[in-house]
Amino acid sequence: MTTTTTSGRPAPDSENLGHSLKVRHLTMMGLGSAIGAGLFLGTGAGISTAGPAILISYCIAGIIVVFVMRMLGEMGAAIPASGSFSHYARIGIGPWAGFVMGWLYWSLLIMVIGAEITGASAIMHTWWPDIPQWVIAAIIVTFFAAVNLSRVANFGEFEFWFALIKVAVIVGFLIVGVLLIFGIFPNTSPVGFTNLVDHGGFLPNGIEGIAAGLLIVAFAFGGIEIVTIAAAESKDPERSIGFAVRSVIWRISLFYIGSVAIMVFLLPWNSENLAQSPFVSVLNLAGIPYVAGFMEFVVVAALLSAYNAQMYATSRMAYSLASRGDGPRILTRLSRNEVPIFGVLLSVFFSFVSVILIWLLPDSLLGILLNAVGASLLVIWIFIAVAQLRLRRQLERQGPLAVKMWLFPYLTWATLAMLGGLIVLMMTDTAAREQLITTGVFCLLLTVAAVLTHRHNARQPPHDHLLSDHGFTESLRH
Repeated sequence: MTTTTTSGRPAPDSENLGHSLKVRHLTMMGLGSAIGAGLFLGTGAGISTAGPAILISYCIAGIIVVFVMRMLGEMGAAIPASGSFSHYARIGIGPWAGFVMGWLYWSLLIMVIGAEITGASAIMHTWWPDIPQWVIAAIIVTFFAAVNLSRVANFGEFEFWFALIKVAVIVGFLIVGVLLIFGIFPNTSPVGFTNLVDHGGFLPNGIEGIAAGLLIVAFAFGGIEIVTIAAAESKDPERSIGFAVRSVIWRISLFYIGSVAIMVFLLPWNSENLAQSPFVSVLNLAGIPYVAGFMEFVVVAALLSAYNAQMYATSRMAYSLASRGDGPRILTRLSRNEVPIFGVLLSVFFSFVSVILIWLLPDSLLGILLNAVGASLLVIWIFIAVAQLRLRRQLERQGPLAVKMWLFPYLTWATLAMLGGLIVLMMTDTAAREQLITTGVFCLLLTVAAVLTHRHNARQPPHDHLLSDHGFTESLRH
């Protein structure tokens, strides 16, 4: 039996999953996934790359993310599916697009998972230096494998409280930062614009610095899409995703852009401390005792929360792809807890691969993973925009939309133009250009794999699990 939304549209590939996630779970999952290595570990690298002009990178990426999430919220509220944007690309663009987008995102999150494990285990290794870092990482993977194999409600509750810790800390950081900027904090004076205009000016590394920082910034915003993946397992997907998307958009924008603005106002962009530990460096200005140890704990909590959410997302994306014939059928198998057990175990396997890489490359793995993600997100955002552009009118004919993209189709086209401009800008930077080319080659390989997979499926007898979204797909196409 296929579940439906309140507007009568079917909810493909989610009928056998649990449906016990609440709105607060969805909201915190989006925040939990996005507020991780990108914010706590990548911000300093972004400031070192672009200087104070990293604010431009964050604003550009922030505007694009707000528009993309609005489009995704529109489609997600209308068609809640565990494959989310992969499914929308499939029915809006073509089966090949769903395959490419789904496995590209899965691969992206697997790399992010490696970054989260590497960052968290490195910090925890300083707490317990007698324990090898790879052993700590293995313990982390084992623990969160158990969390993800439990009932989805338990996972959602765990993630809610885990994410709440870092959200509360960032709010506190913003308050302290504003007080420091205006000299309201005891024994401080207003900082003015000194750090924005001195030390080489606002654009110390020119436009190239902004371009180079964009990949780091794109990585930082990645993960917010998990809200729409998780919506398929909520009690009321249409209402839940609408509320969660609206909430996550402004909170992420505030947390990221607000935090970075405070950093570049209060400290010189070329400060070594700012590059290595931006949050601790700012809070040290306030003379808060034990701040370094406390922030280490918060960073670990943030990284583990993000890892938890991303393990969830990879397992659901793999389940959705397999349910449509774009992956091994074994990935559709559910446990008694209504969890895609082999999808989780696949993520666990690659998490242990990251553990092995930590053992082999303890000092360089994090940087490699951070640089490999940003360009993939740009491709995914482009697919989302194109899918929304092609599906909007058809979805409106199916019934009223709970969430609508503003000023359609003008802002959708504007988003695509900004993404195109972003790619052109990145081509001016050597490192960014290499990542774009690598991502393009990977997408080409995935396209070939999609064609071969669909040809193979066409020669096979149909299976029930491949037909769950057939009727809806055909209704949209005709």
